[in-house]
Amino acid sequence: MRFDSTFGRGGMRVALGLAVACLAAASAQPAGPEEAAVLAAQKERLQAMVRGDLDALGRLLPDDLTYTHASGVADTKASLLSSIAAGKLKYKAFDPGQPRVRIYGNTAVLTGTATVQVESATIGPAPFPILFTDVYVRKPDGRWQAVAWQSTRPPAPPSPAP
Repeated sequence: MRFDSTFGRGGMRVALGLAVACLAAASAQPAGPEEAAVLAAQKERLQAMVRGDLDALGRLLPDDLTYTHASGVADTKASLLSSIAAGKLKYKAFDPGQPRVRIYGNTAVLTGTATVQVESATIGPAPFPILFTDVYVRKPDGRWQAVAWQSTRPPAPPSPAP
């Protein structure tokens, strides 16, 4: 489509508005019910972490969980829950953004950029961005369960030239 004076500014605004609306609708909706179920499982887990809800986390996380923090510290289910229970690790907020969800049979891989606000012995209360990979497995009862988490801080922007 060509935009010139014969199309007019009003027509260009309408066409641009429709294109933006279509893109927003396409990116806001999960591709299907499986993706929506995985995102719901992730949301439930992250909310339980922010609440410090050990009962919910005990139910939501498998015994063989692998949880690697952006700091490089690797936790098991037992050590993660212990840190939360002892107050050594306090999630204040966790916004996963809009992760990409890919389903491979009974396994789902989520990747994205999140904003986390957590307090620990080495991290202050300021929010910070992370890149993450979150792996879920569909259990025999049909529910999705997180089995692995890996996060890292994004690279620092390049320094300005002297």
